[in-house]
Amino acid sequence: MVIEERADRAVATRDAPVVEVYDFGRAATLAREHARTLELSFETFARQWATQLTDKIRVRAHVGLEQVSMLTYAEYADSLPPTTAIVVCAPAGADTSDASSIVQFPLSAALSWIVQLVGGRPVDITEERALTPIEQALIRYLMTDALENLGHALGGLLPRGLTVSGIQYSPAFAQLASAGDLVIVARFSMRFGERVVPASVMLRAAPVLERLTSATPTAPVDNAPALIRRRIEETPVELSLRLAPRAVRPSDVLGLSVGDVLRFPHAHDRPLDLVSGDVPVATAAVGTSGARLACVITSISASGSAEADAADPIPEELR
Repeated sequence: MVIEERADRAVATRDAPVVEVYDFGRAATLAREHARTLELSFETFARQWATQLTDKIRVRAHVGLEQVSMLTYAEYADSLPPTTAIVVCAPAGADTSDASSIVQFPLSAALSWIVQLVGGRPVDITEERALTPIEQALIRYLMTDALENLGHALGGLLPRGLTVSGIQYSPAFAQLASAGDLVIVARFSMRFGERVVPASVMLRAAPVLERLTSATPTAPVDNAPALIRRRIEETPVELSLRLAPRAVRPSDVLGLSVGDVLRFPHAHDRPLDLVSGDVPVATAAVGTSGARLACVITSISASGSAEADAADPIPEELR
């Protein structure tokens, strides 16, 4: 027999904070300062890329940044279409085997750019096919300027810049990193007239984060334990009043029927246990408050007070 009342009324008096789900299966996530720095850099690149495409293909282009995130390489590859244009990039002056970055966009968009680049009229091509050698050369020509803009936008994060190493079509075969390696992914939306297509840029996370840390160090975390404790103390919990438990056999439970009387090893003059998550915090006597049941605290549990005394106090400036 458990008499339980949720502390909804007390919780409702304060605005519930927005809770962001943390993925403990991921080795790391972008710090807020680093994410903002990358967003500003990729927004600059998006504007420059749109200007370059407008000039080359003679159709007004708009490129907008949608999201910057850190994923594993497997997660990024799985998010791409099975057939797409993957421009593999390597640091300037490095061997092609050092290729570790990607600029991705639909093949249909690449074919449309090629038609307009050689003087054709703007057309909506939906075909997804491999590029011919001449078409690859034209895309390399377009991407050389785009990668130069990307290097300028990221500045010291890509000190050597990037060059086109090759063009592939299947993310399943473009194994530029191990499946669990972390990569930084910037996703864009590209609009040409009435047509909108997605695009993305992938960079290896390790060298970028190393340069980000030296350029924009994250905020100090000296007070992290106090902040965590404060957040835990603001989390709603359930309190229950219960009798002393009694052990019974499963057959006794299955045989219960209306009108049965169960005896519990709880003296009539003994206070009930006030528990939170099966942890005793106090003892209390049953009473009423208006039309509702209530309880009066009669003593504080020794285990609960000991844990409270052992915890580090919250600094005064954080209260």
